[in-house]
Amino acid sequence: MVLPAKDAKSSVNPQNLVVTCAQCHKNATALFTKFYAHGEHTDREKYPILFYTFIAMTGLLVGTFAVFWLHSLLWMFRGFVENREKAQALMEGHVGHVVADGHAVYRRFQRRHIFLHLLVIISFLGLSLTGLPLKFSDQVWAKMFMELLGGSAKAGFIHRICAGITFVYFASAIALSIHFLFIRKDLKGNFLQRMFGPDSLMPNFRDIKDVTGMVRWFLFRGPKPTFERWTYWEKFDFIAVFWGMFAIGGSGLMLWFPEIFGYFLSGWAFNVATIVHSDEALLATGFIFTVHFFNTHGRPEKFPMDFVIFNGQLPKHEFLEERGDQWKRYEEQGITENFRAKRTSGIAYDFIVKAFGFTAVITGLTLVVLMLFAFLAGGSH
Repeated sequence: MVLPAKDAKSSVNPQNLVVTCAQCHKNATALFTKFYAHGEHTDREKYPILFYTFIAMTGLLVGTFAVFWLHSLLWMFRGFVENREKAQALMEGHVGHVVADGHAVYRRFQRRHIFLHLLVIISFLGLSLTGLPLKFSDQVWAKMFMELLGGSAKAGFIHRICAGITFVYFASAIALSIHFLFIRKDLKGNFLQRMFGPDSLMPNFRDIKDVTGMVRWFLFRGPKPTFERWTYWEKFDFIAVFWGMFAIGGSGLMLWFPEIFGYFLSGWAFNVATIVHSDEALLATGFIFTVHFFNTHGRPEKFPMDFVIFNGQLPKHEFLEERGDQWKRYEEQGITENFRAKRTSGIAYDFIVKAFGFTAVITGLTLVVLMLFAFLAGGSH
């Protein structure tokens, strides 16, 4: 017999909720019982917190994609035109400026940076492959993914393993940042000078100039700018990791350990965490698999892949073309040759890691297609 919630004997009576919840969550508290078991984010009257959380996350998602997809489309067209112009110049015999020793190889990333990036790729793909089937659980492809993963329990286990790897590389990034700001002996300047200097990933006033220069180049109003060590889109990617760790990582921890957070957070916070975790994950996967992939691999200058993050090296002519201001600064400091690679990466390493890189890109693009299909089919949750 099902008793109404007002009945003192009902398991869902407010006086009995702690005992009821404790059947599955043994450390449930009175705050924990305030979870909206049937909360609906589309019901503004009954669940205003969930409604406005969903509106805010949707606005963030739409706004981010609107700006960066437009940026990518403009870059794609302008880069295509530039490549055509270069090809035409070669056909007409205009070789242009020849870089002396242009194929000499220089080091851009250290091994630790390459290793951390590999951790990012592995964990992000793992989280995407196990998380997206849950978000689009009514889709045929999502059900197939779950079966291939061995069911939702195993998928959840893999998801948590990948989340653990994410926290590892995030902690490593924090440690490297602290080392950069306070410990490195090859860098001059105080804390603020290092934080906002040319070797830092912190946004600064120069980025405004770089954005303006790129937009002018997109619109055929000026030359293509050259950059310092970090471009504005690379800085955005780095800062986004910190935002993502608080949004996705924080909400994920809440959902992973509800009893712990239930000691000091009201139950409806888990409803909010569910929305934030789901929509922020959608933003992250959509951004990485479209915008980030284009900025690094898909743009006409680099297509089909920029291998620098896998071996940490790039030829001098690319260094000068893309990061001419960094090269000029190194020349003025007399340290250019300090970054010259003593040897290139091996053939076997290149083959294995390139295969891995292409597999990651193909997997990501496949997931983008499946997500678009799910949205067109109205299957998002």
